[in-house]
Amino acid sequence: MADATERPDSKWRYTGAAVAIHWLLALALIGEIAFGFMVDSLAQRGTPARSMVVNLHKSTGLVLGVLVAARLLWRLRHAPPPWPESMTPGQRRAAHWIHLGLYACMLAIPLSGYVASNFSRFGIVFFGHLLPPWGPAQPQVYAFIHGIHVVTGYVFCVLIAVHVLAALKHALIDRDHVFQRMWI
Repeated sequence: MADATERPDSKWRYTGAAVAIHWLLALALIGEIAFGFMVDSLAQRGTPARSMVVNLHKSTGLVLGVLVAARLLWRLRHAPPPWPESMTPGQRRAAHWIHLGLYACMLAIPLSGYVASNFSRFGIVFFGHLLPPWGPAQPQVYAFIHGIHVVTGYVFCVLIAVHVLAALKHALIDRDHVFQRMWI
């Protein structure tokens, strides 16, 4: 366990760009997930207000999907700093799998939402511009893919909670500077 008064060596920290990307995208994704879960309470089905809310969610989701893909490409070109030696091999494996799960959800959620929308009769109105569906309206296909979209959203929430709890454990209990790696 590291002494709480030690400053983490810069080789253990993420770059300023990585920290900024992490926090901006994290806040945007959490906001989009909350918005997605609140769609039903924001506007009644079959109303123009509902179409506006759903299309705002779809438009924002597409933008975030592109940003996530760009972040993933950036991440593949920029290796993260090494884990502190204080982390056990089991903790390192757990962190690796949680991060893979987070990335998988960040890609699967917008992709499944986009694909599902292309099997509905509505398609996507991307910030006021119709993107015609490239698939025929097939309610069963839409329902299945939309189900993947929703379930993946719940899985993502669980993974985010585990990620946050692990970060807090490192900050408050282990005091091993893992949390400071990604803090401003």
